[in-house]
Amino acid sequence: MDFTLIGTLGIICLLALLGMGVHIVIDFILVGLIGTAILVGWSSGLSLLGETMYYSIASPTFCVLPLFILMGAFATRGGFAERAFESVHILAARIPASLAIATSFGSAVFAAICGSSLATATIFGKLAYPEMRRHNYDKSFSLGSIASAGTFACMIPPSGMFILFAIFTEQSVGRLFMAGIVPGLLTATVYALSMFIRAKLKPELAPRVPEEWNVTIKDRAKALKNMWPILFLAFLVIGGIYTGIFTSTEAGAVGALGTLIFGLVEGKLREKGQIRAALRESAHTATMLMFIIVTALFFSRFLAITRIPFELADFLQQWDVHRLVILASVLLLWLILGMLVVQAAVFALTLPILFPVVIALGYDPIWFCVVAMKLNEIAGVTPPVGLNAFGLAGAAGDGTKVEEVFKGVWPFVLCDIFILILLFSFPDLVLFLPNAMLGG
Repeated sequence: MDFTLIGTLGIICLLALLGMGVHIVIDFILVGLIGTAILVGWSSGLSLLGETMYYSIASPTFCVLPLFILMGAFATRGGFAERAFESVHILAARIPASLAIATSFGSAVFAAICGSSLATATIFGKLAYPEMRRHNYDKSFSLGSIASAGTFACMIPPSGMFILFAIFTEQSVGRLFMAGIVPGLLTATVYALSMFIRAKLKPELAPRVPEEWNVTIKDRAKALKNMWPILFLAFLVIGGIYTGIFTSTEAGAVGALGTLIFGLVEGKLREKGQIRAALRESAHTATMLMFIIVTALFFSRFLAITRIPFELADFLQQWDVHRLVILASVLLLWLILGMLVVQAAVFALTLPILFPVVIALGYDPIWFCVVAMKLNEIAGVTPPVGLNAFGLAGAAGDGTKVEEVFKGVWPFVLCDIFILILLFSFPDLVLFLPNAMLGG
């Protein structure tokens, strides 16, 4: 029996099931199990499934995921987003589009202890959007700035998406975290400059906030001091990984414990039911991702048996075109899939096939992961399935339609494309910190 043919039919069946709306976990396990059984028998197929389930969860890399998810849940429930937004707003007072700029940098600060893109966009939709509307900011401008800034949690560590990347590609979580810092902060800065320029050219997009003129230097110093728990936790986790004091797993544990303590002392976790709600949300998210990871890895083992990834890599290496053409094709495919399917599912579906191809072409795996994450950020806010846009539309209320969010994100997508050009032109923007970290 032709193994490649069975693998190709398996991929077609998987895409068909996805198109029919079947949950991706069921798709992976159903196609993988049937395909493996056809190739090596039911007994071997079930044995491979059991082995994959055990070794996937027993992997030290997997332990990182629930710890940082818990850290993000404590941060969300502890009121750290409110603290970040209010502090950055005071620091940005009197600047054109100050509320939108505060949203951009506030999201970046909060992303340093959260790691969830959807949570960041939703929370800032409840915090920043009412303030923007109260001061007559343009609706699409407001929604676009919040939805796009929410994607920083994909890039700025501790990013849950980078942990998924590490699991599927066997790369270092710590190196991926370090690689995301500069592109993430650079994106926040470019967003802020874009909003400043647009507000200067068209003041009606973001009218000045009258009460900001009463902000003093003392108020700014107090606002900066108010952010110290967030900055301390971010420095503790990321600095610990960078210097080699903590492994990624230890950093996740320290971060979760630190966020719990600060949330109890400085935040809202002391309120009744908040800790329980954070634990419940963490368990739900970690369980969902666990099933996606396990079944995706099982499907990738089925593909490995068919040798499709290796044959595809050999074919593309011998293809008489420049390697940039192949990379552009891979990234375009990723962008299209990301607009149609949840990003975690896209990575689970494609990384086992495409990652070996890209590495065989000679691209740095860490750099490639960051470029792919930037595409993930774009896909998270663009139609038809931009999760951040849908999450924000629901959180904003006020009869907000998702079309209004999509209308406002396009200027920020152009900023993301500019960042992508920079990452292609200057790869060291990505690789400098990972290569400099101790133990890297």
